[in-house]
Amino acid sequence: MTAILRLPLIGLMALLGPVIRVVHWKPDVFAGLLIGYAALALGWLIFVLVRDVGPWAGWVSTAADVTAVVALCIASGGATSVLLPVFFLLPISVAFQYRPRLTAIVGVCTAVGYQVVWIIYSKRDDAVGFPDEVYLYFGFLLWLAAATTALSYVLVRRSATVISLMDVRRQLIAESMGAEERERRQLAEDLHDGPLQNVLAARLDVEEALERNPDDMLVAAESALRETAAQLRSTVTTLHPQVLAQLGLTAALLELTDLYARRGFEMSVSLDDVGHPDCQELLYRVARELLTNVTRHARATTIEFALTRADGRTTLTVADDGAGFDPAVVPERVAQGHIGLASHIVRVENLGGTFDVTSSPGSGTRVVVTVPDSR
Repeated sequence: MTAILRLPLIGLMALLGPVIRVVHWKPDVFAGLLIGYAALALGWLIFVLVRDVGPWAGWVSTAADVTAVVALCIASGGATSVLLPVFFLLPISVAFQYRPRLTAIVGVCTAVGYQVVWIIYSKRDDAVGFPDEVYLYFGFLLWLAAATTALSYVLVRRSATVISLMDVRRQLIAESMGAEERERRQLAEDLHDGPLQNVLAARLDVEEALERNPDDMLVAAESALRETAAQLRSTVTTLHPQVLAQLGLTAALLELTDLYARRGFEMSVSLDDVGHPDCQELLYRVARELLTNVTRHARATTIEFALTRADGRTTLTVADDGAGFDPAVVPERVAQGHIGLASHIVRVENLGGTFDVTSSPGSGTRVVVTVPDSR
């Protein structure tokens, strides 16, 4: 942001001559310094846009700003330069970098630079002198340095508070997800070892009775037990898919997409073998939620489903040619109690991932979920 704001400030400096008709002390030097400053500012903006920079960037860019402003003021007219108000802008531009120490140093250096400009011209031209206003403005600059340092300190404290709250939120969500998964696993095991086994045993008894004495009522009972067993198996798989734990995410998603293909959807499936990533349970549940939403709401005929892994991140993509929707209505749907998709968004973001939804009425929906393998 500072790199972007620096360019219009340089543009305003360049307008001093045409607008105010300033007669610079060293016009050629002033023009050369301003052009060089503008070139460096543009190069610096490109640099920070194409790559990440470390804490050193704040020191380097600010030191260049102070040096450039002092040099421009000296070349323009020193103590009589109309560029002097720019000194007041330097500490303010640094205060928002969340670095109080740097802000304090820049503020003091700015005040000293202001004094240096006056000292140079008071020595060069006896008519300029060193009036009392110089000390007054020096005091204003020192006050500005203290004020912006305090502002930066407050911003740092508030930022730390927000980060702390986000860490607590992340921890609570992680614990909630772990507890939910344990409960699902335990419930799946209880259903499998209890009711499902009892239904299967009863079905065997009915089948034996049918072999000895065929009866319409026994046939109906056997059919009902078979359907109940299938429903229980489906519930157990939904709660805790064994294929996910045993064979990994790719095999589980292949089984899931085959299920929806049998329901009549034209499936375009592309699955990389990602093994057992740390986020596999979350991505499986997100995939199931998205496919369920397509079935219930999208009125789609074609579904594109992809799973890829690159650079330590696993990406799930689900797209359909259905009715689409306005993503802006998601908060309203959450307020109405439809929290399925919203809860998955929170969980993905809690793991440091992204949940991008692209849709509009009549043009289908595309969801791209990216989750890092581990934190």
